[in-house]
Amino acid sequence: MRICVYGAGAIGGHLAGRLAKGGADVSVIGRGAHLEAIRERGLTVRAKDGELFSRPRAATRADELGPQDAVIVTVKAPALPAVAAGIAPLLGPETAVAFVMNGIPWWYFDRHGGPMDGRRLPAIDPGDALRRAIGVERTIGGVVYSACHVESPGVVVSEHGDIRVILGEPDGSLSARAQAIAAPMEAGGMPCPVVADIRNRVWAKLMGNLTTGPLCLLSRRDMKVTLADPLLRATAVRLADEGAAIAAALGQDLGNASEQRVARMTNTAHKPSILQDLELGRPMEMEALLLEPLRLARELGVPTPTLELLVHLAAQAAQAAGCHQPAVA
Repeated sequence: MRICVYGAGAIGGHLAGRLAKGGADVSVIGRGAHLEAIRERGLTVRAKDGELFSRPRAATRADELGPQDAVIVTVKAPALPAVAAGIAPLLGPETAVAFVMNGIPWWYFDRHGGPMDGRRLPAIDPGDALRRAIGVERTIGGVVYSACHVESPGVVVSEHGDIRVILGEPDGSLSARAQAIAAPMEAGGMPCPVVADIRNRVWAKLMGNLTTGPLCLLSRRDMKVTLADPLLRATAVRLADEGAAIAAALGQDLGNASEQRVARMTNTAHKPSILQDLELGRPMEMEALLLEPLRLARELGVPTPTLELLVHLAAQAAQAAGCHQPAVA
């Protein structure tokens, strides 16, 4: 199966390594020194279950690779307009595109049912660029749990053993095409369930971003150090409560597990990706991770005073560092 990973950073590199081990014909699209190292020396993934080495085809443009059976998009949300502009050469008549990303996805309300069905999210997909270039009919939703980083060009380190990718169709079906992507992922050592409730899984992952992202961004510390402060830990619990309330207003029940969610993160010496981006001066996923959930909360009448304050401060810090510009609706 020909699978292209669009976005060969830390997460994309990890998934490419797993797919290659699982027998897929893998290619990657990326840029910079990391891509050049993959092209010249291959891709190394150092994980808890061993070291993976592969030689995926590496390209900076889709027209270097041609049509694929599936594409897995692992870029961060600010790069999605570039994906929309460049993905066409990868798309054959039946090519599925799995968006394995953080935050509220552009397709969230498509095939959703109810009064919000088909609603657009212009801050996530400005000008409907993804909708026009790829379309909902090709789209598979996804989330990934894989704390990792690029140690050096061509080398990705996966920091924890609790890893998985979760895939799901927007309409809730358990499709053969999602199973076809999951099969080499599983064979490569990455658990990859295909689920009927992908929106619930999106919110479950987003809870971690809402809970630790603003706090770690403002503290400039990893999760373990930040949550060691009793006041910040209590604040994290309030953030988790507010995030769960937004999800519940959208019909996604996450339960009453805020204390437990925060407790699971207290021993994790990992910097959230939004803090990594700030430190590296890269565009940050403010819209998908933080601002879109707040817009939905306001529209639905969900009180989120703690989240409002911390996201406001986080956005100011990002703008001061030149890492975030508000999306144009």
